[in-house]
Amino acid sequence: MQISADTLRARLTWPKIVAALRDIFVADVHSPVRHHHFIDVPNEPQATLLLMPAWIEGQYLGVKQVSVFPGNSARNLPGLTSLYTLSCGKTGQTLAQMDGNVITAIRTAAASALASSYLSRADSSSLLMMGAGRMGHHLVPAHCSVRPIKTIWVWDRTPAHAEAFVAELRAQGQDAQVCRTEQLPDIAGAVDIISCATLANEPILLGDWLKPGVHVDLVGSFTPTMREVDNKAMQTTAIFVDTRAGALAETGDLILPIKQGAITEQDIHAELTELCGNTHQGRNALAEPASAMTLFKSVGDSREDLAAAMLAYQEA
Repeated sequence: MQISADTLRARLTWPKIVAALRDIFVADVHSPVRHHHFIDVPNEPQATLLLMPAWIEGQYLGVKQVSVFPGNSARNLPGLTSLYTLSCGKTGQTLAQMDGNVITAIRTAAASALASSYLSRADSSSLLMMGAGRMGHHLVPAHCSVRPIKTIWVWDRTPAHAEAFVAELRAQGQDAQVCRTEQLPDIAGAVDIISCATLANEPILLGDWLKPGVHVDLVGSFTPTMREVDNKAMQTTAIFVDTRAGALAETGDLILPIKQGAITEQDIHAELTELCGNTHQGRNALAEPASAMTLFKSVGDSREDLAAAMLAYQEA
């Protein structure tokens, strides 16, 4: 069975995929560390093959195959392609194949929404989206699905991208506005939720801007040298992650401030398995929950891919 990108978008609605992720993080899932393989391409930059397996014994086996070919830019082709294969956990027979890029984008945004349901204030009504790219287009509706968001601000390094995204949101009936760079300190200091999905290598969100009660959602940094927030932001917020092992190994948002002595690994309060399993009560476990500042950093996990693929297949 081939499940198209459009079908995936139709089946993976935000309430269903958020619930599926909540379930998968308390299930007995085997999720080995992702495999990295480097492939030489004659007369072109080296390519990378990533394999992300996960399975539930006797039920489902899933593998996401990601191919990164930097040389494709010269051909006007995407540098990254991804395929997800879902198989039967009893026989190994292939059940479905689906677009891995769509799976990744939706499950990533859903993980942020899931974390927000534990970490942001229940009355959060304003959102600043930093980054108007593909992930930003998923993160805004995901956050709106778990909190009563009424006002949306959009910032991007390229103002035209922010303006285009705001126009789309307004066409959908949303109260959306462009955040100019000079407005960032004031708007970041006024909103209830800030979501960042950029390719920044230097901090674009500063801790001095944050207000009591804010929730910060970090999606963009996926290498040890990338970061979206400064040390002050990490020091003044209660830090949560999707997985400790992944976050501590892959994102500069944690690796750099730890290396610089600003925070330690022990400053991470909990990961999604603990939040979903109710062994940590999220914002409610913090001193003065109404004014506590929380931060969630995601790097992605193969369990999230498996949950999305299972849902897409079962919805058939």
